[in-house]
Amino acid sequence: MKGRIRVTSYMDYTSPNTQFTFDMNCNTLFKKDDCNYINVLGIKNLNTLENTSLLDIFLSKSNVVEPHYHQNAAELVYCISGCAVVSLINPFTNELLHFPISPGQVANVPQGWWHYEVATVDCTHLLAIFDAPTPEVILGSDILSKTPANVLAHTYCLNEALVKEALAPVKPQTFIGPPADCCDPSQVAAANMKGTKMAPVNMAPMMANANMAPYSYQQAPQPFGYQPMPVHGYYTQPYAQPYRQHPYVQFNPNAGNAVNETGIE
Repeated sequence: MKGRIRVTSYMDYTSPNTQFTFDMNCNTLFKKDDCNYINVLGIKNLNTLENTSLLDIFLSKSNVVEPHYHQNAAELVYCISGCAVVSLINPFTNELLHFPISPGQVANVPQGWWHYEVATVDCTHLLAIFDAPTPEVILGSDILSKTPANVLAHTYCLNEALVKEALAPVKPQTFIGPPADCCDPSQVAAANMKGTKMAPVNMAPMMANANMAPYSYQQAPQPFGYQPMPVHGYYTQPYAQPYRQHPYVQFNPNAGNAVNETGIE
């Protein structure tokens, strides 16, 4: 109806506790280092938000917001500065698509779709906007670290010992990868090559980072909720050797279009 003012049924706008502003700089969801961190805003921080929430994402080149999906929210990724590639799997076509975005451009991830973001230059700043007051998330690192190795080995006909060895370094709730304590990329590349020779063909992808020390099992993660998770460390090594040789595509005129192959030159 024209001129009608919309208000939420649960919000008492006369209350002295009504909030209209909030400083996201003071609410960190995850911090890898001073160049790679995520700040968050949700209804628990700003009670007049209704069905909206934000992630303020800062990344340096080759850092990745790990593969994940939001079971209760769609995500609109807006590039403020720098450049990134937003990759997603379309469950209707079973295609892996890559969308390079630069300042002023967006990529939309529908609710429940598997996706991740890779920064292609330093000082990349992304804003992720959700149509839910508290978006829920399932992280790839949680799936890999919490699914029993014997189940993966049996399901995909893999060597259980090699699966355990390969996945031991995976840290639950990685959020931004590679981890700050990732070992030298040249060592990882060497381990990958060695593992490829030793393992069956279908185990080659599972051998990545096999030489890294195991990481102890952590407590089950909370919902994508808004509890700060400061994780300090410094990642000074470039991206792993195989990926250094194949940088993500970058082109400006059609940056909003999908790259239908690998997204890697």
